[in-house]
Amino acid sequence: MERSFAKEVSLLRLGEGEVFEGEGILAITKALLESGVSYVTGYQGAPVSHLMDVFSDAKPLLDELGVVYAPAANEAGAASMLAASINYPVRGCAVWKSTVGTNVASDALSNLASAGVVGGVVMVVGEDYGEGASIMQERTHAFAMKSSMWLLDPRPDHENLVRTIGLAYEMSEASSTPVMVEVRIRACHLRGRFTARDNVRPKVGLHSPLTEPVFDYERVILPPSTYRQEKDKIARRFPAAKRFILEHAMNEHLPGDVSDIGIIVQGGHANTLLRSLARLGLADAFGNSRIPILVLNVTYPIVEEEVTGFCASKRAVLVVEEGNPEYLEQAIGQALREASVHTKVLGKKCLPMAGEYTAEVMLAGVAKFIEGSMPAGIDIAAVARIAAEVAAPAERARALIGAELPQRPPGFCTGCPERPVFAAMKIVQKSEGPVHVAADIGCHSFATLPPFNMGSSILGYGLGLSSAAALAPLFGKKRTVTVMGDGGFWHNGLSTGVSAAVQNGTDGVLIVMDNGYSSATGQQDIPSSRAEKRDGPRIPIETALRAMGVTWIRTQGTYVVKDMVRTLREALTTKEGGLKVIVAQQECQLARQRRVKPEYARALKAGERVVRTRYGVDATTCTGDHSCIRLSGCPSLTLKENPDPLRSDPVAHVNQDCVGCSLCGEVADAAQLCPSFYRADIVSNPTRADARRMRWRDAVIARLQSWAERRAEARAGIGAAA
Repeated sequence: MERSFAKEVSLLRLGEGEVFEGEGILAITKALLESGVSYVTGYQGAPVSHLMDVFSDAKPLLDELGVVYAPAANEAGAASMLAASINYPVRGCAVWKSTVGTNVASDALSNLASAGVVGGVVMVVGEDYGEGASIMQERTHAFAMKSSMWLLDPRPDHENLVRTIGLAYEMSEASSTPVMVEVRIRACHLRGRFTARDNVRPKVGLHSPLTEPVFDYERVILPPSTYRQEKDKIARRFPAAKRFILEHAMNEHLPGDVSDIGIIVQGGHANTLLRSLARLGLADAFGNSRIPILVLNVTYPIVEEEVTGFCASKRAVLVVEEGNPEYLEQAIGQALREASVHTKVLGKKCLPMAGEYTAEVMLAGVAKFIEGSMPAGIDIAAVARIAAEVAAPAERARALIGAELPQRPPGFCTGCPERPVFAAMKIVQKSEGPVHVAADIGCHSFATLPPFNMGSSILGYGLGLSSAAALAPLFGKKRTVTVMGDGGFWHNGLSTGVSAAVQNGTDGVLIVMDNGYSSATGQQDIPSSRAEKRDGPRIPIETALRAMGVTWIRTQGTYVVKDMVRTLREALTTKEGGLKVIVAQQECQLARQRRVKPEYARALKAGERVVRTRYGVDATTCTGDHSCIRLSGCPSLTLKENPDPLRSDPVAHVNQDCVGCSLCGEVADAAQLCPSFYRADIVSNPTRADARRMRWRDAVIARLQSWAERRAEARAGIGAAA
């Protein structure tokens, strides 16, 4: 990668009694090292990419401790590495984005959970749910229930996060079961502090290796072992986990003076709940609540006696559980019925069945619960008034625009090298007709939004080509197009889509966006990365394609749109059958800017000559039909008022965000639009030669302007005489 996390890595060296201050994801990283982890693996994905990035830059520290760090090709590979803890007393950690990553890893996880573990296994999964998520709206809870793994959902507080990670390893070993720790984006980026402990060298690691292999058929995933493993889950592992939860007080009980109601909340939402109660005048800024709260830092398994003990003296309890189905609400209701506790359980009747529990949503739900349960000692009218005041701005906005508040969908970055490919596809489809486009996970999926509106389905990371396999022959002679990123290509696309397409003789077109990194997750290296600092040799995408039997391969730079148009048209019209692959090659613009901006800054500071390219639009030439915007969509290409008083249509305008990628001018040329775009080279610290050139150009321009003015005056004189 081009980035450095040197400052963050230095925090990981803090020892006993020193104060650690930073983001939540860094606190988790430090907790793993304090827990004596032997090996770390994973696959990047929001909101836990940062953890993988820091581990990558912390390789020298990991080597000192004897910790194995081996990022996986995908989540299935990461989960499979956890097999090291099945027979050996080694603590392992795997990291990925959930639920998509857990979907990919589920086969290995099922087998791991069945066999059980000797060494502690902790999976840190980024629970990417809600309006800010980039995935389908599902929860990790179902996987924990399905495979009988324990699910921890720690309250976002650095001391609690660190304590929970340490207890997760102990819980895993006490119950021989893998443990999942889910963290949301608020927990990952929450800043805080805690008192550090010394990092612990693993009992088994690079400096203290294993001596003898272990074979135990009881832990092999084959009958009859699997029958005994399933029985062991019920007879030993579940009771051991529940005892551990109680003995170590993993769930938190927050007392309150209002005794007849209570709230049970997922740990990850405890801060939002406390903030909502504070807004309603029922808690202070330090988290002291008037309403008793049971914070479930462990959401699976539920400890029935703990829940019934909390609910026994209360008329009503609100269960704050984000997402659908309401697993916790059902489990709590069942536990109360079996214990003959008649407390009324409310959850989804007060809070939405689906969707993210934002601060506004949480406050409205809590207010509804309080108004309905009417607890003694609380001013119900004040609660209702505050809730109405919080909801008022959104209601006024809806009334003003006469509809729901508009969405703010994501889009390509300024100068993104993937945008020219879709501009070329639009141009080609004007002559060749519309084609079915199969989309894939990655930055390029933003092309499903305006102005491109391309991509009829997204089935998974690297699964775009497989998703088009049934449609390719059904369109007859018209070929389908699949768009896949280089990250998706290595994650899953090569082994599933490409191999099957070659085997089945699929006559389709695959475009691989080779921008050099797994860009959507933060510019991590992949096998085809061209970064200077990387482990192992580079594997070009073209080499892998030829090894799989693909013969029609074209590598094309993306910014020259007319060349991309020509290559696309060839792929769609050639008489050659089979899979045709276009490797659209250009570096991710974010990664490039991250590299070149410091270089520019250093050169400017040193007084060196620096040239920066920008593009612009001649407002007097622009026709105002905005075709360039419809074919480009770059955020830096916008509108401004027409300087001509006789024309009312706004004209195109390139703002100061321009990075000089050349797309706007290239699109105008390839699509034969108006010639209003111009290129300008901005020279800082110019040389004497630059100054002379500028004076000469100014003189030439002044002479041409003078000549044009004289011609205009002459024409005006002839017209007056006539």
